[in-house]
Amino acid sequence: MKKPQSLIAAATLAVSSIASSAFAGNADAVQAFYDLLSNPGSETHTAAFVDATADTWESVGSYSGDNKSRDAFLGQIGGFAKLLPDLNWAIQELHESGDFVTVRSRATGTPVAPFFGVDGEGRSFDIMTIDIHELADGKIVRSYHVEDWAGALQQLSGR
Repeated sequence: MKKPQSLIAAATLAVSSIASSAFAGNADAVQAFYDLLSNPGSETHTAAFVDATADTWESVGSYSGDNKSRDAFLGQIGGFAKLLPDLNWAIQELHESGDFVTVRSRATGTPVAPFFGVDGEGRSFDIMTIDIHELADGKIVRSYHVEDWAGALQQLSGR
């Protein structure tokens, strides 16, 4: 009688272990995304981001249909490296559900030149961001994102 219970317990443990390993891979892939955001000029972090994302990865930031490809996103991030040398994008919470990882993060930075047309005069911003990353086979295939850029501009303008 104890053998079936032991087999069930072992099978449950094995399935849990496999699921945990899959989710750990998702979290690692998503972490590579934020490591790049916090180190936008780093070749090492760029390579890790490329490895963590599908060739067809896209950044979805609005309903305009103007999604960014991975190459376009990397070009934009390269510009951020010069404009925001102290940019930090820290994960505050991460939730996984199947092939989706939702992240609440905090972005901080001090622009060294006008930012979205606002001369911050050495001021910094501290904003909340929400992202939903869709994964397939351990790679991020799509990232939906919302950032409080209006709040950043308000902080930079001193209001």
